[in-house]
Amino acid sequence: MTSQVSSPSEQADEAVVGEQRKPAGTKDVRRLDRVIIRFAGDSGDGMQLTGDRFTSETASFGNDLSTLPNFPAEIRAPAGTLPGVSSFQLHFADHDILTPGDAPNVLVAMNPAALKANLGDVPRGAEIIVNTDEFTKRAMQKVGYATSPLEDGSLDGYSLHPVPLTTLTVEALKEFDLTRKEAERSKNMFALGLLSWMYHRPTEGTEKFLKSKFAKKPDIAAANITAFRAGWNFGETTEDFAVSYEIAPATTAFPVGTYRNISGNLALSYGLIAASRQADLPLYLGSYPITPASDILHELSRHKNFGVRTFQAEDEIAGIGAALGAAFGGSLAVTTTSGPGVALKSETIGLAVSLELPLLVIDIQRGGPSTGLPTKTEQADLLQAMFGRNGEAPVPVIAPCTPADCFDAALEAARIALTYRTPVMLLSDGYLANGSEPWRIPETDELPDLTVQFAQGPNHTLDDGSEVFWPYKRDPQTLARPWAIPGTPGLEHRIGGIEKEDGTGNISYAPANHDFMVRTRQAKIDGIEVPDLEVDDPHEAKTLVLGWGSTYGPITAAVRRLRTAGESIAQAHLRHLNPFPRNLGAVLGRYEKVVIPEMNLGQLATLVRAKYLVDAHSYNQVNGMPFKAEQLAKALKEAIDA
Repeated sequence: MTSQVSSPSEQADEAVVGEQRKPAGTKDVRRLDRVIIRFAGDSGDGMQLTGDRFTSETASFGNDLSTLPNFPAEIRAPAGTLPGVSSFQLHFADHDILTPGDAPNVLVAMNPAALKANLGDVPRGAEIIVNTDEFTKRAMQKVGYATSPLEDGSLDGYSLHPVPLTTLTVEALKEFDLTRKEAERSKNMFALGLLSWMYHRPTEGTEKFLKSKFAKKPDIAAANITAFRAGWNFGETTEDFAVSYEIAPATTAFPVGTYRNISGNLALSYGLIAASRQADLPLYLGSYPITPASDILHELSRHKNFGVRTFQAEDEIAGIGAALGAAFGGSLAVTTTSGPGVALKSETIGLAVSLELPLLVIDIQRGGPSTGLPTKTEQADLLQAMFGRNGEAPVPVIAPCTPADCFDAALEAARIALTYRTPVMLLSDGYLANGSEPWRIPETDELPDLTVQFAQGPNHTLDDGSEVFWPYKRDPQTLARPWAIPGTPGLEHRIGGIEKEDGTGNISYAPANHDFMVRTRQAKIDGIEVPDLEVDDPHEAKTLVLGWGSTYGPITAAVRRLRTAGESIAQAHLRHLNPFPRNLGAVLGRYEKVVIPEMNLGQLATLVRAKYLVDAHSYNQVNGMPFKAEQLAKALKEAIDA
């Protein structure tokens, strides 16, 4: 879904009185600057689809937005249970926002389990829409409700809207030749229609989507569209919803351009394709499906027209082995995985370090260790990315900070890999991978030139005057070795994991040569050109908050809150984690206090302390969820006052 940034004057021509508008013959319309909605139900209730459609229409309307899908790891978790609850949170606004929001203003609960699992996050006074049809005695007992929360007064502090969603959906579809169970499946579309009415969302895109999704089942498509329209009409006619809300487009939040809503994994996929086109190399993905990285494999498999080849391997080791072989053959090679897969790929990553071939290793981090929390987020693979191989095997590490930034991070990872002939680790995570935000589609002339020169002939002259090809003769600036495509006449050379002799690439066990090669490989990584770290410090603060990866949104939101309250605090965010920006030490030295929030137990803080001897303070969270802005603001305020 794309949208062009337009003028606010394009809004409807209706009288405005204070914060309310009331066109003749319709209900009150209140203007809000932002709202946070959470859809919650069983993992089979279609909450992810509902949230995704609401998000797409919100993006097309021109709001800034941020999303947080949250679902169980099981394909079909037990119905009606707390572990089986799936939710989708969307924060959208008429201004620049950075996070999915701390607490929902509106909760749509499809059953008792959804209500109980999410009520603790809902502030008093918020609106709760519940599907009363599911509040049976058995369903409530299953989650520990002795009495109905709809009747016992426990929800008196909220604006409760009891709606028989299932009954209304079945009634709306009575003209269709559907069983009751089949008709009930459309209740998520009824809920979507109701929320679309409440918040003045466009509807054309959803109806077009349903026609396309169920093109081979036109009756199902028509039923879902009917349920969607019925939800909209219910909101328009019922007395229970006396007010609807309007959030104007965020016309001042974005530079002029064409935008689309994009998730982190989709942005990564597009970034990889763009990198291959800018490098004029075929893109090869060798991968084994693993949550939350599988979407990249799915997406890239759709783009054979761009010279993309995807290989779904039988295991993680085969996936990276095939990718490394493709790199040897002259492709832009990629392997995707999550934390457990990185552990399995570690030997081949070490082989890539020894061979000095470009390879992108994309780790979409999730909760660990072992299988851990497959659908929850974490930042706990940083030390594994840095040191998780035998021997001295340095690898560059970079991390995107937002879903849209995954596109640029993919291009940067490709630049480093191709320029310096090295594997590169890119650390995204489940929060970025599944979350989404508006992304300005770049012009092609804005993309970097990534073209490479393959070796074409001899590059060294022996003492006897004969010309030969030395596979480990290095570029004096980058220390990269030549990239020789197999089959090029005269460029035959030996590869493998045994140590190579400098220059010739012959097998060598000489102690002095090994020492030289180890130090040279490290110097190559240390010498990678990365931008200096930028610091946001408008008031010459004494406290610096330093982050990396997906903590950018919550940290920035927390910093904004503190500055609004009159506090002075500086902020910096790392993209390049190995090597660090050259000015990082000087930046850290300017501040009396350095606080590093991470979704791990302090891995970046450990690296910073070791390298720069700075007493960095960790603030850590490992509950599978991203930081909340208010939580961080409180922690940072305590650090400032300490």
